[in-house]
Amino acid sequence: MTDVNSTIKNEIDSQDVVVFMKGTPQFPMCGFSGQVVQILNYLGVPFKGVNVLDDMAVREGIKAFSSWPTIPQIYVKGEFVGGCDIAREMFQSGELQQFLSEKGVPVKSAA
Repeated sequence: MTDVNSTIKNEIDSQDVVVFMKGTPQFPMCGFSGQVVQILNYLGVPFKGVNVLDDMAVREGIKAFSSWPTIPQIYVKGEFVGGCDIAREMFQSGELQQFLSEKGVPVKSAA
C-alpha cells in the first residue's frame, strides 16, 4: 500500500463517517461539498471532513482509492457510499437515513 493509500485508509478508519471534500465542514469550497455537509448536518450525523485541497496527493489518491472520479466522497464505517448526487438521492428517498442507522450511525429523527 502506498503512503497516500495508507493516509487515506487511516482517515477512513478514524471515524464512522468521513467526507473527502473541497474545503472544510465549516467552510466548503465547492457547491457539491457544501450540499453533502448540509445533508449530514441536517441529519445530525457527526463526521470528519478531509480537505483534499490541502494535499494534492490525497486529492488525486482518493479518486484511485475508490475508483470514483469526483469529490466529495463519503465513507461510512469504512464503506464507500458515493458522491454528492448519490448522497442527495439517497437522502431524498430516505435510503441514506436507513443506511446510516443500519451501520449504527445515529441519525436525528425528522421533526
